Order: sequence, then structure tokens, then C-alpha cells
Amino acid sequence: MATLTKIETQKAKEAPKKDLGSPAKSDQPRSIAIAQEGIRTASDFAKMMAALMSDLAESRITPQVGNAIVNAGGKLLKVAEMQARFGVQGKGAERELILVGGKTDEVGGEGKR
Repeated sequence: MATLTKIETQKAKEAPKKDLGSPAKSDQPRSIAIAQEGIRTASDFAKMMAALMSDLAESRITPQVGNAIVNAGGKLLKVAEMQARFGVQGKGAERELILVGGKTDEVGGEGKR
């Protein structure tokens, strides 16, 4: 059995500790990977926001990027709310919010330019 020298012991103490329970900070943020798949449902949105909180806590993304994502998420929720409140029945069971009418829009005849 070999004994460690004082230098080897000191190097071992100074070496960065590896936390095997969490991924390395150099990994891609989890919220970005979820967002790349697309946010289509409330469940997708909740998963992305939970991952975003984790990414912020682990310093995987900057607070400025986190703030931008939260602001964009708020706008996405606003569009979903407007669609539920003011949308017209589209094809199938989904309500559709028409933001800009063309020459003839589906809501009420001639669109205005």
C-alpha cells in the first residue's frame, strides 16, 4: 500500500470536488431543450418554466435571459387567454384568434385596410 506524499495530499485537497448528483454547469440549459421541442400545451409551458427556475438557480443562464424568457412566456399566456375569450370556432374543436383580417376575413365579411 503506497502512502501519499504531502504534495499529493495537498493537491487532492485543492482539487475541485465533483458533485455526482447534478450535471455539469457546462451542459445546455434544460429550459432551452424543452423550448426547442415547442410549447404547445399548458403542461409543456409548466415544464419549461420549472426547468427555467432550475437553470437560473444553477446559473446555467443569465438573469437577463431568464427575464426575457419569462416576459415572452407571459405574452404567450396572454395570447392563449385572448384566444379562449375572443376566438371564433375554427375547423375542429379549437378556437382560433384572428389577429389580422385579409381581403375577406372569416369573422364578418370584408376586411378593412
